[in-house]
Amino acid sequence: MEYKLYIAGDFVKTDQKLTVSNPYDDSIVGETFLAGSKELDLAIDKAESVKNEMRDLPSYKKFEILLSIADRIADKKSELALVLAKEAGKPLKYALGEIDRAIQVFKVAAEESKRLPKEYFSIDWTPAGHGKEGLVKYFPVGVIAGIAPFNFPLNLAVHKIAPAIASGNPIILKPARSTPLSVLELAKIIDETELPKGAFSVLTMDREAGNQLVTDNRINMLSFTGSPSVGWKMKTNAGRKKVALELGGNAGVIVSDDSDIEFVVKKCIVGGFAYSGQVCIHVQRIYVHETVFDNFIYQFTEGTKQLKFGAPDELSTDVSVMIDEQNAIRVEEWVKDAEKDGAKILFGGNRKGTYFEPTIITNTKREMKVCALEVFGPVVIIEKFSDFDEAVKSVNDSEYGLQAGVFTNKINEMNQAYNELEVGGVIVNDVPTFRVDHMPYGGVKNSGFGREGIKYSIFEMLEPKLLVKNADY
Repeated sequence: MEYKLYIAGDFVKTDQKLTVSNPYDDSIVGETFLAGSKELDLAIDKAESVKNEMRDLPSYKKFEILLSIADRIADKKSELALVLAKEAGKPLKYALGEIDRAIQVFKVAAEESKRLPKEYFSIDWTPAGHGKEGLVKYFPVGVIAGIAPFNFPLNLAVHKIAPAIASGNPIILKPARSTPLSVLELAKIIDETELPKGAFSVLTMDREAGNQLVTDNRINMLSFTGSPSVGWKMKTNAGRKKVALELGGNAGVIVSDDSDIEFVVKKCIVGGFAYSGQVCIHVQRIYVHETVFDNFIYQFTEGTKQLKFGAPDELSTDVSVMIDEQNAIRVEEWVKDAEKDGAKILFGGNRKGTYFEPTIITNTKREMKVCALEVFGPVVIIEKFSDFDEAVKSVNDSEYGLQAGVFTNKINEMNQAYNELEVGGVIVNDVPTFRVDHMPYGGVKNSGFGREGIKYSIFEMLEPKLLVKNADY
């Protein structure tokens, strides 16, 4: 199937074709096109031409547009999930979940569009302010460039698109080259709404246009989700525009001695191996109290053995392939390096093409890549601890700080974890992979800059403006 690019209300072709393949069997899912600077210039010009119209779009109209998008996605849920499963190699059960989340994002954005921030406050706290009053309103920043990754190709794009519409900003969305089709399907849906033409474009881009998207001064904000090395470089090159970065993590889990191990194991298996670990908040490091360590290891290994490998478009599949063979080879090399350095592989560790087995490792060292870096694959390390302070320090011993999970029934450990863990979010009695789409989401250290989550993304996409006037006339 051929997918045209969506530029400001028009579906267009270019001279540069892009073939999208299923990483499971290399079958062709669809063909689309690459945009160059000419197409990007057109999208930017059209976006600029509707900035004022988007700014002045009334709340009820934005609400109606966003809700209609949610309804239309729901109507095409099965079709969209199948496209997503095939282009990303994502098991269908998780693809369906991603579509559900995208629907929820647009619904929440519709609600938030009716309560954009503003504040009235007194000026007369000092004698100089006598007889005056103040009002702060928040105004759209202008044209937004959104860059989305391959792992949640629809939902992470929607986390930029829906808040942009809710806050009155036009947006140009660049999807990953490996997974652009589900967002181009979304463009067909959005095109049928009353959103002003020019307020939304979707372009896969060649390198020149991709660089221009970051540096062009006509773009007022860059919202990027992807790797730290790319994200921080973009921030450096972005000039004076606002920047929001979500750059991944190396999520840790602490399992205290009073935890329900059977419950914890079930949660951690899903958190560790869903979508082959290609999730920014996938469970990568688990620290288990020494008194329950052996039981945890046994149950975790036995549960992992039950995961079913298969084609991504089969509903019974638990684990499928990685996005490409290059990444599967990288994960294999990291695991083998750890093994050579003394780590013990308890399960898995083998690769076949783009498939890398769910892998459990122990006896690791902090400097091993599987511990120190974001593995972004189906690899979980499990180590024991004797003291909760020690476990907190182990989780913090990372250049990343996105989210962490803590399984405990002790209020003092919950409080300590919340106060001392160097992350953007602490999830108690669940895995760090937990996310609902309206909560603030983002990290510290090398995990990013700013926050997503619909209301919080909206704040990033607005600028405050102060009005001071006489109160008596």
